[in-house]
Amino acid sequence: MNEALPDVPEVRVVGLPQLTSGFDLVDRLDLPMHLKVHGPLEPMGGEQLAQLSERINLRGRGGAGFPFHKKLRSVAETAIKRGVRPVVVVNGSEDEPACRKDTVMINRAPHLILDGALLCAEAMGARTLVVGVTRESTKRSMEAALAERGLNNGRRSALRARVQLNPVRMVTGAAASLIRSIDGGPAVPPGRKVSASKNGVGGAPTLLSNAETFAQLAIAARIGPERYCNTGLYDEPGTVMLTVSGAVARPMVIEVPTGVPLRYVLQLAGAPPMPQGVLTGGYHGKWIDAATVNEAIVSRNSLDAVGGALGAGAILPISQDTCPLGESLMVAKWLAEESAGQCGPCYLGLPAAARGLEDILNGGGPAALEAVKQVAKNVKRRGACSHPDGSAMFLESTVKAFSDDIAAHALGNGCGRPVEGVLPLFEGGRAPTGIPGGGGEENGPSRQKIFVDWTLCRGHGLCADILPEVFQLGADGFPTVAQAQVPRHAEAKAIRAVRRCPALALRIEEGAQSKAPSRNLPVLSQGRGRRALGR
Repeated sequence: MNEALPDVPEVRVVGLPQLTSGFDLVDRLDLPMHLKVHGPLEPMGGEQLAQLSERINLRGRGGAGFPFHKKLRSVAETAIKRGVRPVVVVNGSEDEPACRKDTVMINRAPHLILDGALLCAEAMGARTLVVGVTRESTKRSMEAALAERGLNNGRRSALRARVQLNPVRMVTGAAASLIRSIDGGPAVPPGRKVSASKNGVGGAPTLLSNAETFAQLAIAARIGPERYCNTGLYDEPGTVMLTVSGAVARPMVIEVPTGVPLRYVLQLAGAPPMPQGVLTGGYHGKWIDAATVNEAIVSRNSLDAVGGALGAGAILPISQDTCPLGESLMVAKWLAEESAGQCGPCYLGLPAAARGLEDILNGGGPAALEAVKQVAKNVKRRGACSHPDGSAMFLESTVKAFSDDIAAHALGNGCGRPVEGVLPLFEGGRAPTGIPGGGGEENGPSRQKIFVDWTLCRGHGLCADILPEVFQLGADGFPTVAQAQVPRHAEAKAIRAVRRCPALALRIEEGAQSKAPSRNLPVLSQGRGRRALGR
């Protein structure tokens, strides 16, 4: 159940290969083999690259689908206006359990990705290139590729290039998280909306895009826009890389031209002839039903039109023999655990949504259904990153796609089908490192307790804004708890809450199980006065 996909699953291709050219010859294309397969690549000017990207309608392949030519022009214009050199960042942080296309590309064709990134770096005069990854296999492959090209991070290098390894966690793949980690911070969103094109790595304008996007650019630069547009659809030319897993006989990464029927892709992977549903776009994606599968083709517009999503290219069918709500609940719980713990809508809202879905499964009735809908609505557009939005979209899609099962569980005795765990998750349903509750150093047992002194509290509510992991406000405007354990990852925020409380009504004490003070949090022995915090 919930078996993790290998880093490099089986790779297939429909039609003539482009990104996967040479995969039938070797397991990994080193630089000499890469040049034999793809040939040399001539430099191009910045406006040339922008026009090429616009002609082939190249959009980011990491999920958001932002037009690459707009991003390229924005970075170049900002760099010129400010008189600074831009930075190029390749996002290979593929941290969703159901996605492997970028991992396959980095492990097997790293030089194709570097081709596109180096084209952009040279065209814009960038002197820094960073490749963000989250797996040891991708780190080794990309570091070897940089060495094969003679690229390094030395101070005297004309182009300083390096690999940034981050923990495997859902929020690491966010652009802001990757930039923050490159600058030496934690690989979590900074808590505010920032534009990488305007203010990215080190404050410089940064061209950040997905690994497949750079590889697609390299293909188009070699063969030209006319040949590139001969493959696939008129308005979405070229190929896409998909990861197909779930209830399939052969999980695989497959390169297909846009316009291929989705049902054909599912047949290649050995999916059920009549799947109960297909999750498109991954765990921040949307479900479509069996009838809709027959109408859908592989393209962003087509999947949007039928209520699905291309997203990060993950396609996951489930069979008629499993409970779709039970399958979705396992994913919902994993998404809740993936929170960076920085904002209440995510840290508190997603677990509440998962509990609501569980209530539906346990016969909670219409009230449980309405609660899930309300929580999903409340978390959208309120988070520090896109994680709560994507998770809410998944939950809303689940409720919409499986209305009969919702009724059977909420109003009856359930659907009678088991939960088979066919949707892949990490290590029994949790990411291996770095998430709240995931076992990393910052997620161990709580070391501190925070207390509210009710004789001083005036209900200003600032504690709930700063530390939503612990404090929520009741209907009267006062905190709903008098004391609580401080999560390890929130210790720095806890001390800020104590220091900023206008009434000085908060104090922190060392937990009984703690043997050493926190690195971030001053420890107060019980009975010490509030003024000690101001020293």
